[in-house]
Amino acid sequence: MAKFFINRPVFAIVIALFITIAGFLCMFTLPVDRYPTITPPQISVRANYPGADSDVVEQTVAEVIEKQVTGVEGFDNMTSTSNADGSYSLTVQFLSGTDEDMANVRVQNAVQQADPSLPDTVRTLGVTTKKSSADIALVIGLTSPNGTYDDVFLKNYFSMNYLDEIKNIKGVGDVQEFGAEYGMRLWLDPTKMAQNNVTAAEVLAAVEGQNQQVAAGSLGARPEAGGQAFQYTIMVRGRLVTPEEFGNIVLRTNPDGSMLHLSDVARIELDAKDYNFVSNSDGHVGSGIGISLTTDANAIETLGAIKAKLEEDRKSFPADMNAEIIIDNTDFINASINEVLHTFVEALILVAIIVYLFLQNVRSTFIPMIAVPVSLLGTFASFAILDFTINTLTLFAMVLAIGLVVDDAIVVIEAVEYEMRYNGKSPKEATIIAMEKVQSPVIGVAAVLAAVFVPVAFLGGVMGILYKQFALTIAVSVLISAFVALSLTPTLCAMLLKEGKKEADKNRLDRFFDWFNRSFDRMIEKYGVILNKLGQKLIVPMGVLVGIAACAGVLFVRLPTAFIPQEDNGYFLASVSLPEGATLSRTYQAVNGFTEYMASQPGMLHYMGLAGLDILSSGHKPSAGTAFFRLQPWDDRKTPDTQVDSYIAKSFAYGALHPTVNIIGMNPPPIPGLGASGGFTIYIQSKAGGSTQELYDIVQQFLAKANQRPEISNAYTMFRMDTPAYNFDIDRDKAMRNGVNVSDIFTTLQTYYGGVQINDFTIYGRNFKVVAQAESDYRMQPEDNKFITVRDSSGSMVPISNFITPKQTSSASVLTRFNNFPAIKIGGSQAEGYSSGQALNALEEVAQEVLPTGYAYMFAETSQQERESGDKTVYALGLGMLFVFLALAALYESWKVPFTVLFGIPTGFFGAVLAATLLNVYNDIYFQIGLLTIIGLAAKNAILIVEYAKVRADAGMEVHKAAVEAAQIRLRPILMTSLAFILGCVPLALSTGAGSVSRSEMGIAVVFGTLSATVFSVFLTPMLFIVIEKMHGISFKKRRVEE
Repeated sequence: MAKFFINRPVFAIVIALFITIAGFLCMFTLPVDRYPTITPPQISVRANYPGADSDVVEQTVAEVIEKQVTGVEGFDNMTSTSNADGSYSLTVQFLSGTDEDMANVRVQNAVQQADPSLPDTVRTLGVTTKKSSADIALVIGLTSPNGTYDDVFLKNYFSMNYLDEIKNIKGVGDVQEFGAEYGMRLWLDPTKMAQNNVTAAEVLAAVEGQNQQVAAGSLGARPEAGGQAFQYTIMVRGRLVTPEEFGNIVLRTNPDGSMLHLSDVARIELDAKDYNFVSNSDGHVGSGIGISLTTDANAIETLGAIKAKLEEDRKSFPADMNAEIIIDNTDFINASINEVLHTFVEALILVAIIVYLFLQNVRSTFIPMIAVPVSLLGTFASFAILDFTINTLTLFAMVLAIGLVVDDAIVVIEAVEYEMRYNGKSPKEATIIAMEKVQSPVIGVAAVLAAVFVPVAFLGGVMGILYKQFALTIAVSVLISAFVALSLTPTLCAMLLKEGKKEADKNRLDRFFDWFNRSFDRMIEKYGVILNKLGQKLIVPMGVLVGIAACAGVLFVRLPTAFIPQEDNGYFLASVSLPEGATLSRTYQAVNGFTEYMASQPGMLHYMGLAGLDILSSGHKPSAGTAFFRLQPWDDRKTPDTQVDSYIAKSFAYGALHPTVNIIGMNPPPIPGLGASGGFTIYIQSKAGGSTQELYDIVQQFLAKANQRPEISNAYTMFRMDTPAYNFDIDRDKAMRNGVNVSDIFTTLQTYYGGVQINDFTIYGRNFKVVAQAESDYRMQPEDNKFITVRDSSGSMVPISNFITPKQTSSASVLTRFNNFPAIKIGGSQAEGYSSGQALNALEEVAQEVLPTGYAYMFAETSQQERESGDKTVYALGLGMLFVFLALAALYESWKVPFTVLFGIPTGFFGAVLAATLLNVYNDIYFQIGLLTIIGLAAKNAILIVEYAKVRADAGMEVHKAAVEAAQIRLRPILMTSLAFILGCVPLALSTGAGSVSRSEMGIAVVFGTLSATVFSVFLTPMLFIVIEKMHGISFKKRRVEE
């Protein structure tokens, strides 16, 4: 094959140009993202039951819907929250690989089946189902810096004019508006109602009857009377618009002809429909928008489109209205991609230096520097076929591939240089002879590396998806590299290489290289002496190998496990909670104090404080708040106090100094879409029908035990049973004896305290709700019941306090369910010095110790994925080694050669796990990818020796001599390729900036693993070849004797 291209150089160059051009075209058109699409499909369901508490929502909405959703095809798990403000949210997660559109349809069908059993109010308001992930990818703060507009105007102006277009952008999932829609508020005065003998039900009926859209028909419609020439549409203004018009609604006509209007018993204004949120962005009161993406969205494309749209929209904002991006998770993606590209360039430069040092002329160095970009650009071209994105994993693979693809070119050039230097051949002759010798090793190395990576690309689950793009990128790059090494590289060698300079023509640099070569030759001679001595005492190297393998195994088993490392994402979150029952205004003050303190810290860019949202439970309650903080770019935050861990520590410290405020600082989840924060997540379920109080007591015991474990830091739950409440005990018998319908009492309570959404009105081209509720002065204390009246059978107005006995109690403002069982969510993080895997193990032990019969635990979000992927590590590594063995056996038509290669792999593992132990690196997915790479690299070095030794042994040379001679000949290319790979990966190991933790973990694994594999394998591989050949010889002789 190589000779064909050597004799047809133009053909070889044209193919290389074709690969290069295809790669360039694809490189600038491929989508860019942080990860491949790895988040399992998630569908969100939302409903509202105004006036209902969390218990009512759970019983009448949650249980009804979830009973139908459970068991739909592809179902994995679901989590729901029922809130005291009547809102309900459900997130249904499907198995990885499920089509997200089909998952959405299945959930919609299930909700449709539940619809007849839902309360009428919920059905009227509607149940929404849409694709959406659990985390918030973008937060927009809406403010009026000079205070021209209030929060209600800001929210509604943006919603009416711009938000619909943003929702239509491809990839946008759930959109949360941290503010309220307009509402026509009817503030009822109970004393005036009683004086005028009007009930709440009569007000509702009057508004409903006099504010409605009327379809009045037309005049002259067929069948018309004779002679009718025109048809006229009848227009009736049924819906009211202004507060004055609503005030003129007639409640009653008195006997004297006077009329009682709504304005006589109520204050009417256009204001907010509800008052569930208060927000502050960068010190200005305003509103906010939180945007989640669908799980199959490309964050760069979707958020880029949103930001472009927002930039365009700003031009049409009214004066003194501003929209600022508070949180943008693509900051991390862009910064980490740039960091990887810098690492890529640094690796390329370091590889070029090593190549030049060993090959010692510009022409020889130029050849691999041409081969590398051709191979890598060819890999980019394959992305379009494989439907890959440019993401951190594929770019990591590209960085590692630099060292791998340059190896093939180095092996070829070094072999050609050897023939020219020691055998006096011309460049073309040397190339033809060298290719006959190295063609087989090049193919063998490519086959082995592909065999390592291709099988693990087909593992299931999130881990399989992560492995797939990395593994196939490496596999494709080495296969293209092998083709380039057999086509373009020998062509360029024959065309560009020249015979060495004569002594008289050498300059100072040439003389340095001569000294370097002489020193290297002397080292090779000493290397041969050492090998000869080791060959006479084979038990020593074999004992060393066994010891290394044993140490590697012990260290690997003891290495703490994790899933994906936490990174500095350029922003962080904080949960703020006050004692249960705290008012929204009080919570807002606490949130403001905290955000102002954090904003004064160096490195802050933007922030938003939001009262009313509990991000940890995904619930709404007045005593909870959430803060979002966006940090300055990574290059501007070099000091320790401007790293995200420092900010999170300061958040906890602030909470410690303010005992009435509980603050939990949080990193975002390592995989976007899997939860709202990093750390672990576990649900404790009640499956035996026990009460919520019993479940809460069990969880408190669980937390007490968990927080005693050294592996766990701050296990917590946001669930509370002590939300202050009043139980209004209605004496139904007394009410009936006094001629009062109990249903009237219910309607009155709902109207005055809970607020009733009566119907709609239209303003600014949009429909909004008409809401009736008592004035705030009459709904502050239970004693206010004396002002609220109902009509008895005699027509008199009677206070409802006559029939209600208020009893103070407590309740839960947010109720959570997991997989259709009542559950409580527990979060937290591992203690410093421990891995997430150790924390999960500790939680499992605590659960087995504490949970009684009828209670169960389930990991969720990132913790679930970590647990599911935990048993796949050894499987992946074992699969890689198995396929290496099979590939070698097939290539060399031998069962013994593969053992020589495989037995040397533990030397690479030893270096990697030893470095991980010393440098506190966890056994997570990036470290495991590094171990996979080491399998291929260790095998590559062994193949270069075994191939040459086998040829000599097959030709009749004594096994010992064949092994030593082959090792001496191949030492230079082995050291050259290994050093090129190691130095190419040093920038990974020394990474800083965005995504540095992941890069450094992988870099540490491959740098120290390759270093260890190289140092040990150059001594142990020849000895393994001798031992296995001798064992095979003894076995063969025994068979001959037996015959």
